[in-house]
Amino acid sequence: MFGISNNVKSQTVRECTSDLFEKTIDSPLVSRVCAELEDALEKLRRGEMSKEDYDTYKTEQKKQLPVFTPHATFKNGRRKNEDAVPSGLSIYDIDHINDPRGYYDKRVKGIEELLGVVLAHVTPSGEGLRLFFIMPKGMNLAQAQKWMSRQLGDKSYDECVKDYARCSFAVPRSYIIYIDNERLFSEVEPLEVDDVEAISNDVNNAHESEENDATSESSNEKSSESSSVNDECFKGTPYSDIINAWFELTGGEPEKGERNTRLHKLASHLRYITDNDEAMMLRIMPRYGLDETEMKSLIHSACTSKFCSTPKDMKKAIAKASGEESVQEEEISTPPEMPKKLPPLIKLLVSRTPDVYKPAVAHAVFPSLAAHLHRVIFKYIDNEEHETTLMNVLMAGTGAGKNCINKPIKYIMADIKKRDAENLRREREWKNDVNSKGSNKDKRQRPKGLIIQCIDPDMTNPAFVMRTAEADGHFLYTKMNEIDQFDALKGSGKGNQQFQIMCLAFDPENEYGQTRVGTQSITEKVQIRFNFNASTTVKKGREYFARVLTDGPISRLNFCTIPEREIGADMPEYGEYDAEFENLLKPYIDNLCKASGRVICNEATALARRLKEECAEFSRLSQSRVYENLSFRALVIAWLKACVLYVANGEKWDETFDEFISWSLRYDLWCKIAFFGSAIEAAENEQVFSMTQQHTGPRNMLEMLPDEFTREDAVKVRASQGKSENGTYDMLNHWRHRKYIEPIGKHIYRKLKYKNVYGT
Repeated sequence: MFGISNNVKSQTVRECTSDLFEKTIDSPLVSRVCAELEDALEKLRRGEMSKEDYDTYKTEQKKQLPVFTPHATFKNGRRKNEDAVPSGLSIYDIDHINDPRGYYDKRVKGIEELLGVVLAHVTPSGEGLRLFFIMPKGMNLAQAQKWMSRQLGDKSYDECVKDYARCSFAVPRSYIIYIDNERLFSEVEPLEVDDVEAISNDVNNAHESEENDATSESSNEKSSESSSVNDECFKGTPYSDIINAWFELTGGEPEKGERNTRLHKLASHLRYITDNDEAMMLRIMPRYGLDETEMKSLIHSACTSKFCSTPKDMKKAIAKASGEESVQEEEISTPPEMPKKLPPLIKLLVSRTPDVYKPAVAHAVFPSLAAHLHRVIFKYIDNEEHETTLMNVLMAGTGAGKNCINKPIKYIMADIKKRDAENLRREREWKNDVNSKGSNKDKRQRPKGLIIQCIDPDMTNPAFVMRTAEADGHFLYTKMNEIDQFDALKGSGKGNQQFQIMCLAFDPENEYGQTRVGTQSITEKVQIRFNFNASTTVKKGREYFARVLTDGPISRLNFCTIPEREIGADMPEYGEYDAEFENLLKPYIDNLCKASGRVICNEATALARRLKEECAEFSRLSQSRVYENLSFRALVIAWLKACVLYVANGEKWDETFDEFISWSLRYDLWCKIAFFGSAIEAAENEQVFSMTQQHTGPRNMLEMLPDEFTREDAVKVRASQGKSENGTYDMLNHWRHRKYIEPIGKHIYRKLKYKNVYGT
C-alpha cells in the first residue's frame, strides 16, 4: 500500500485506499488546478507567458494539489524516510514530451503486466508521463528505475535516486491512461525479472565510480540508500533530510527547465547552514543531471551573493526534518490584498507608512477616528441603532513592526489629548485642594465637566466606571501595547469583566456599573462607550482569547496583522509626519467632531445589504457555522467603518468606499478564521478540525462537487468536512432555492453558475 497527503507541504500521511484515490482524482480542486496549468502551458507555447513566469506559476499551482507517496507508507503517519514502510512500488517519470499519450501507446501499451505497471498518467504540467510500477525482486529504488529505463529504451531518464518520502502530485481522472486497481491497492509480490544482477552491477559500479571521483558525484543521490556523504549533519539532522524537506516546502522536486533556478535557490539557502562551504555544498546537493562545471558555477554564484540571515523556508525545512516544527508563530496564508484606490482619508493616513504595514494601519486607525463622534447615531439594516464602537487588535509576530500604528493614531488623537490635558490639570488641582484639608473640613465637590477620553490601559474597574460617567456620552479610548493590559479591568474577583466590557461596548444601549455602600466609593450605572487599539503576538493572542472563544469578544473585535518579512530584509522606511500631514488631517477630524444626532447614509446601508448577501451565500455554500457566526458582527464593524468615512468626508460618499469596505470585511474575517477558526470549531463541536481543515478556514462545498452530482456525493463531501448526513436535505434545498443547483433526476443535481465570495 502507498500513502496520500493533503499537499506537498504537509508531512502527515495516511494510507491511500481505493475510495480515497477515487475521491482525489474526481476532486474539483484537482481538476481546476490542472486545467489552469494547461491554460498556462498554452500561453507559454503561444509566447504570451515567459518561461520564467510559467515555471513560477506552475510551482505555486502544484502546491495546492494532494500528493501520493508511491514508494511507502509511514509509521505514525509522518512523512520521514526513517519511518518509511516500503510499498513495493516505484515511480518512473518521462519529462518534457509533447505527446505523453502517444509515448505511452508506442512504448508501454500492451506490455503493462510484463513491466509491472499499475498506473500511468499524464503529469499535472501536461508535459510528462508518470508510471507507477511494481519493483523487480531484489532491486532497490535506484536499480528499479535503471531497469525500467532499459525496458523503455529511455537513455535520458532522470537518474536522481528518489527517496521513500518522494511525492507524486495527484491528477484528475481524465489524465489517467491506465490503471490496474487490483494490484495498485493490494499487497503485491515483487516482479520476477531476468536481469537483476546486470542492473545491480550497473548501479553499484556507478556508485563506486562516483565515490572514487574527487568531485563526489554521489551527491546526485537523494535517498537514504545513497552514499555516506549524505550522512553529514546540521545539528544532528542529516542534510539530505533537510534538502528533502526544503523541496517539499517549496513545491516539490524540480523538473527539467527549472532545475538551474531551483538548485540555485537551494544553494542560496543551504549556504546559511554550511558556513558558506562550497566544497561541502558540492558534496551534499542533488544535481538532477547538471554536470560538475554547472554545479560549481551555480554554488559559487549562490555563495557570493548578499548575505543576510537564514531564510524562512530553510528554517522551516530544518524544523520539519528534525521533527520539531514550531507551532508558536504559525504561518498563515496571504490575506486579501488591499485595494489600489483608497478613500481619501485612509490614503492620507497610510501615506507615510511603508507598504508592508499599510493594511494594518488602514484597519487600526478607525477606533481613534470613531472616538471623535459624540452621540452620533446610525441605523443598521436590521433597524438597530448604533454608535461607532470600534475595537481593533493587531496580531503579528515578534518584531514584526506593530508600532507602525502609533504615529497615525497619535495625530488623530491630538485634539482630544489636548483637551484631556486641561481637564487632568483641573482634576489635579481639585485633588490637591481636598488632600490639603483635614478630614472634618468642608471639601469642595469634584469639578463638573471633567471629560477625559484617553484613559490609562491598566486602570481599575472603578476608575473606568467613573471616567465613563464623567465623559458625558463621549467615547473613552486607550491604546495598549499588549492585550493583557486589559486585565486590570477584570477586578479583584475571578470573573472576566474585561471580556464583558468588550462585549457590552459593542452592544447598543448597554448598561454597566457598580454599587458600593461606602461614601467614598464609586456608585454608578453607565452606558459603555469604549474604543481601543491593542497589539499582541499571534501566540499570546490565541492564548488570551482561548477561554472565551465562543463567548462573544472575538466576533465583536476587528483584527488585523502584519505579514512576516524575511530576516535580513531591508528596513522599511517611514515618511515624515509633519505640519503638512497635520493640516491635511484636520478637516476630516473637524467633520467628525461637528457631527451630531442621527446620520443617514443610504450608500452605507445599500453596501451593508450587498455584503450581507455575499456572506450569506458563502455560508450556505461552505455550510460553515463558524464563518456565518463571525460574519454577522464583522459586517456591522465594516458598516460602522463606512459610516465613519462618510462623516469624515463631510457626509459625502466617495466611489472608493465600496471596494475598501468590502476588502475590510474580508480581511477581518480572514484574520479571525486564520487565528481562531479551528479553535472555535473545536470548542463548539468538542473535536479538532480534520487534517484538511486546520487553519484553512471553511471550504465551498459546492465547488468540491462535480458539475453533476448525486445526493450521496453531497453526503460524502459533508463527511469530508466533518459534517453529518442529517443536514444534507436542508443544504440541497437551500441551494435549489438560491438557484445554485437544479434537479435533473431523482436525487441527481446539476450545478448552475454562482459566485465565490470568500476573498478568493
